[in-house]
Amino acid sequence: MKTIKSQRAFTLVELLVVIAIIGILVGLLLPAVQAAREAARRMSCSNNFKQIGLGIHNYHSAYSQLPTHGSGTTGTAGPEVPGNNSRHGNTTAHSNSRLSMLVGILPFVEQQASWEQISNPLGSFNPMGPSPENAGYAPWSTDFASFRCPSDPGRGLPALGRTNYAACIGDSTWFSSMWKHSSANYDNATKVSNEIRSAHRGFFRNFQKTKFRGCLDGLANTIAMGEIITYLGDRDNRASIPTDDMGNNTQSLDRLRNTPLYCRPWIDSARPRFWTNSASRDYAGRGYQWADASPVFSSVHTILPPNAEICGPDNFNHLAINGTMSSHHQGGCHVLMGDGAVKFVTDSIEAGSATTGNVHRAGTGARAPGSVSPYGLWGSLGTRASKEVIDTEI
Repeated sequence: MKTIKSQRAFTLVELLVVIAIIGILVGLLLPAVQAAREAARRMSCSNNFKQIGLGIHNYHSAYSQLPTHGSGTTGTAGPEVPGNNSRHGNTTAHSNSRLSMLVGILPFVEQQASWEQISNPLGSFNPMGPSPENAGYAPWSTDFASFRCPSDPGRGLPALGRTNYAACIGDSTWFSSMWKHSSANYDNATKVSNEIRSAHRGFFRNFQKTKFRGCLDGLANTIAMGEIITYLGDRDNRASIPTDDMGNNTQSLDRLRNTPLYCRPWIDSARPRFWTNSASRDYAGRGYQWADASPVFSSVHTILPPNAEICGPDNFNHLAINGTMSSHHQGGCHVLMGDGAVKFVTDSIEAGSATTGNVHRAGTGARAPGSVSPYGLWGSLGTRASKEVIDTEI
């Protein structure tokens, strides 16, 4: 006679306990998975920056100069026509000398096909294309993976091709706008030239040809480029300029130059990473146009530390800002040094006195021409020839 053995099933309590244990394990594992993914994205971001650094060095080897930040074609056969509108206006006939240094290094970062499109006639467009805001010109609307940080989620309109890597133009906003001052109709051309020489202290100088030999502080001690986030339409004060009242053109530029913290009153006290509801200016988003040398799109300063707010006068659109570096990585951002090394700089880097205005031609004391940067170690890393001693490893 066969004996039938009964099989014991799981009780409901046991099943619920097992499910709860699995849920706890998944909850514990998920942050580790997310951290591993961010670490991989951060490494990929660093590798992109290294490739750009190699591209800059190969460009210098080929042409004995750095790629110019603010280059391209103009609409005149001789000297450029001076004037506010002609200097930064939208045109389909030429690029208006507004192209960023990223355009020049395309052949050196494995983008030869895109460079061929830009440097030759393309459809109805002339060589070197139209000014960078023209969405109908395919290269300006292209997102290049090598110019993007994988941690940045920004995609699509109203931006064209985005970039997370921007040229460092030093520790002063004096005469750093995209108006080509050397050809502008100022009353005193000598004054303008002196302003540019005393204030343009960065690795890159707008519209100017520069070489490695001009970096007297040492390539390893000078920041060539910095990381930026692109604007997501969320009033993030690291990626959008506040709509403010800084006065007329002269007053607004003076306040930007003299008071680096001028835009702080428009920060939302309840959400310090964002502007108040009425303050954000969405049409000039950080990193929105990789080909445009305008400061909000592809330039950075070493005035306020990483992930501080950007600031600029509303009446100058995107042409003049205090452009801080920023990232979606925890605690800081990447910088590319002049020698090609990529380093991670924390938000807490020593940045001197944010209440001190910029160095300029007529400045005195800490603001006198040739002075060490008033913005501490951070400012010193952004200047190429101010004789600062960098004795701290970053």
